[in-house]
Formats: sequence, structure tokens, C-alpha cells
Amino acid sequence: MTQPGPAGVLRIANCSGFFGDRAGAAREMVEGGPIDVLTGDWLAELTMYILHKTRQRSGGYARTFLRELEDVLPTCVERGITVVANAGGLDPELLADAVRALGRRQGVSVRVASVSGDDITARLPELRRTGEHFVNLDTGEELPPDAAVVTANAYLRARPIADALGAGAQVVVTGRVTDAALVVGPALHAFGWADDDHDAIAGAVVAGHVIECGAQCCGGNYAFFEEVPGPERIGFPLAELYADGSCVVTKHAGTGGVVSVGTVTAQLLYEIGEPRYLSPDAVARFDTIHISQEGPDRVRLGAVRGEPPPPTLKVTANLDAGWRNAMTLALTGADVAAKARVAADAVWAGIRGGKQAFSESAEDLSGDLTGHGLAYLRLAVRGDDEQTVGRAFSGAVVETSLSSYPGTFFTSAPSGAQRVARYWPTTVAASAVTPVVLCDGSAVEQGTRTPDPRRSTGPTTGATTAAEAARPAERPGGGTRTDGAASVVPDGGGLVRVRLGVLLGARSGDKGGDANVGLWADEDDVASWLQHAFGVTQFRALLPEADGLEVRRYALPNLRALNFVVHGFLGWGVASNLRLDSQAKGLGELVRARELDVPAALVASGRPAARLAAVSQ
Repeated sequence: MTQPGPAGVLRIANCSGFFGDRAGAAREMVEGGPIDVLTGDWLAELTMYILHKTRQRSGGYARTFLRELEDVLPTCVERGITVVANAGGLDPELLADAVRALGRRQGVSVRVASVSGDDITARLPELRRTGEHFVNLDTGEELPPDAAVVTANAYLRARPIADALGAGAQVVVTGRVTDAALVVGPALHAFGWADDDHDAIAGAVVAGHVIECGAQCCGGNYAFFEEVPGPERIGFPLAELYADGSCVVTKHAGTGGVVSVGTVTAQLLYEIGEPRYLSPDAVARFDTIHISQEGPDRVRLGAVRGEPPPPTLKVTANLDAGWRNAMTLALTGADVAAKARVAADAVWAGIRGGKQAFSESAEDLSGDLTGHGLAYLRLAVRGDDEQTVGRAFSGAVVETSLSSYPGTFFTSAPSGAQRVARYWPTTVAASAVTPVVLCDGSAVEQGTRTPDPRRSTGPTTGATTAAEAARPAERPGGGTRTDGAASVVPDGGGLVRVRLGVLLGARSGDKGGDANVGLWADEDDVASWLQHAFGVTQFRALLPEADGLEVRRYALPNLRALNFVVHGFLGWGVASNLRLDSQAKGLGELVRARELDVPAALVASGRPAARLAAVSQ
């Protein structure tokens, strides 16, 4: 039974942000301090396709979860710590069997539940007949009837996890649920929330979004990395959740990293679109989040406004998209661009059909283009024929070794073609998907939770005041989509040219074929400038790579932030695009490194002045 701890606080820890995160993090979280729930996210959008390709040897689930659980299962059972993870991937029932087998080997009696029903791959024809069209959320295309779909999974809501816990499960493994469901599910169970407690649920959604990426909210991948203590071993996070949905994000004492308004804001901006953050449990209004530093390594997120969930579930499908390959050539000395042109032309000439032999090709020149260091030419291709993409392409590159530009050499040996998928984000009616919950092999009864009139809905010790909760709603236009800045902030002291990173932090990532770049300020005057003088025009000037693509701007003044979404930047998604940074992880840092003219007053004092001084040294 998952229950709140002292003072009505439910302590939910995270030990994994992706398939391949730090081994041993589960032990760190269990042994590092008191927790009530241990969660872990194993399923990025690409992971389902990876599990599909490795299913015959891996069983379709994340085996690394078992290795982590082996370290902590006896302790978790002894202390009453609930474990909830989405490591079940394509076969949660099989993973549940493996967890029970692990318990038997360790002499531990443990109740294990699985949550499935998310896999609708085989049901696509049936669902079409009932009126589902599976329109691509990025492109507006309807899924072709003959599309080579290899996986299609709906993002299930959190209620089935709560049902599994209500049935006595001590470990719950799921397939594709929302990332936040790993937090929302235990909270639903512990606090007895009804399905229409949208504000409380929205708060849990926000808490789940913050901690689901592991160490990122504790200083990992942080824009101002030089301000992070102990970066060699950053701690993993936990959320102290209250009955009203508010929480405190923190980490175990003695671990590296830092939990600050900045590190948490960075994570709030990670891989989001508009401020109405959709989930099948509640829509969380990110433009109503109150964030404050409560103490060292303690950031409070006040109660969040929630709205009813949409009538549909998001579905991620992967379509067979052929093969991909890439090779990188190094260039030294002068005339870098000319040498790169010679190299690329020679490669394409060595392939029957040239560039046209491939469905897609890319040439990327990077590194030191001045001639004083190393530059790199990366050639990448995608196509339907494995032989052409594989041996024909790699062979053509290698054959230029002695007949190309002076100083030719490669950064790696040639490789074969890699099978890739096209990411297809779409939706399905929530009523068309029925979750399956099994606890120790027996079906668990599911249903909605209606309000209990005896249960208080008033604020708890973790709540913000009523005035604080009301302020976001009173802010006109907060969090709305805007395509440009309202006006230029008066400077009064002239302009100075600086790197954007002197003023702002950034966090970027992928949303299917789109990329998002969240920018935030840590000084009030910079935040005002950001909201009023930094629009799509300024963003495009810093990111010419977005030319020809739609860019949307969303304001989040409560977070002193903006979010930009560049539509189509990643083509068909991470599994098939030819970019070296296929998930746009470094896009925010690229934008921060570029220069623009800003009012001199913004860098005259405070943290921007200190950063400018450091850059100038």
C-alpha cells in the first residue's frame, strides 16, 4: 500500500531517465535517504523501435531495469518502497514474470503487476473501420492503409497504475504510459484523488515531468554548468508531493549537482510545446506554475491549474523507413570549404546514380573552418536499398582515400547500413483503448474514481496561498502563443553585442519531427526584455538553420521563459533524420553561443555582468 509519509508527504524518487541511464542509480536512491516510491523511465520515443529490433534476444523489455532492481528489491520489500517503471516496453507481462523470478532467486515474496493494452499495432485495421484515421500530428497526413507499421503504442493514463497498487502490487511494470504517469499513478492511489481532481493531478503531472529525466533537474546538462557543484556524479531527484498536487523537488544529501530554480526551470522547458501540456489524466497549465527556492537543493512548485484531459490518447507509431548510413572525413589546413566540395563530389561520383540513388542525403561541414585546426565533413544517406546505403556508399567513401583532397583521412571505419523507422505521432480515441492490469497473473478490476464528499480538498502544508494560486489566472495573455515580441525595451544606455548565453539559459530537445528551444532568464530585467523584445524574428536571426520552417513562440512569464518550437526541424524524427544531433539536444547551446545586440543595461550588473566578464577574459 503506497501511503504518504510524515506530514502527508509522498516521496517519489527517480532512478532512470532513459534506456541506458546510470547503472546503480536505484541503489543510490534507496540507500541515500527515505523514499516511498522508486520510479524509472526507460521509454523514449525511439526506445520502442529499438526494442522492436532487439525483441527476439531481449524479450521486448528493458533488461537493464532487472539489473537495477536486483540491487534493491529485497530492501524495497522490507521497507515498503513501491517500485513503478515503464520498462515493460513491448511486453510488460513478460517483464513481470522476470521480476517474480528474480524475487524467488533472492528469497523475496513480492507482488508484481503489469499494465499493458497500449499496443494497438495489430488493431489498426479494426480501428480504421470504426473511423480512426491516424492523422500525423506534425504533417497532417493520414496514415496510408499499406503503411509498413512496425510498432504503434498509445500513451495510457495513470489510473491503471493506481488500480494495480490498490490491488496490493509492490512492483508495477508498464508498457507505453505517459512519462508523468509514473508519478501520477502512485499519487492517485496515495491521496485518493478522483479523476476530476484536475488541479491536483496537473500538479503531479508537472512533478512527473520534472523528475522523469533523472539527473537533468539536478544540474545535469545545465546551461550554466560551471555553477553546478560535484558535476562528476550528479544526484538523481525526488519529488515530495502533497495532497493538493504541489511539491518540492530535491535530492539526497551529499550527492553532486544542485536543485535550483534554474535547473528545475530548464527541465520544465524540456521537450514541450504550447503551455497547455496535454496528458490523458489532466491538462497541466504550465503558465500557472509557481516556482520558488525553498532552501538549499529544495525548489517548491506551487499548486498548478489543471483542465480536463482530451478525449484522445497520443499514439507513437514507427514505420519502416529503409536504411541509413553516415561517414565523416577530417580536413586540415587552409581551403576547408573547397576541400570538402572536392571530397563530396568524388564520393557521389563513385556511386551509381550519384546522390539520386538515395531517398535523402546530407552534407554537413563543421569544426574549425579557419584552417588552423580540424574540420569535419559528414556525409549521410538514407534509402530503401540496404546494399546501396551500406556497401555502395561506404565503399565509395573509402575508395577516395588516395584520390581526394590533401590530407584525407576518416574518423572511423566504414559501417553497414542501419535500419531506420519513420516516427508517426497521431491519436486514437481514449474509449477505443482498454488497459489490461494483471497482478500476479490475475486481472485487476479497473474503473474511475469519483469524488469523496468526506475528503477535504483544501490546501495542505505543501500548498501555496490562495492569492498565489490565483495570480496566474489574473495575468492577461500568460502562456499564449505569440509570433513576435511586443516592443523593444528602452535601453537608455545604447546597445552592446554579446552572446545570448550571457543573458539566458536554454534547454532543447525533440518533439517527434519538431525541435523545441526553451529560453529562460535568471534576472528580472532580462526576463522583461525576453518577454517584450525577443520574438520569432530575433530567434530566426540566431538560428538561420530554421529558414523555411515554421517557428512558433510561446510565452511563459511565470517561469521568466519563452519556448520556441521549430516545426519540421528533425524531419521524420530521431529514428530516421540525417542530422548528427538527431534529437536537437545541442540546439539550445548553439543558439546561446550566437551573438546579438542587447541593451547595455542588461549586462551592467548581476549574473549577466559576471558572465560577460568571464567570457571576456
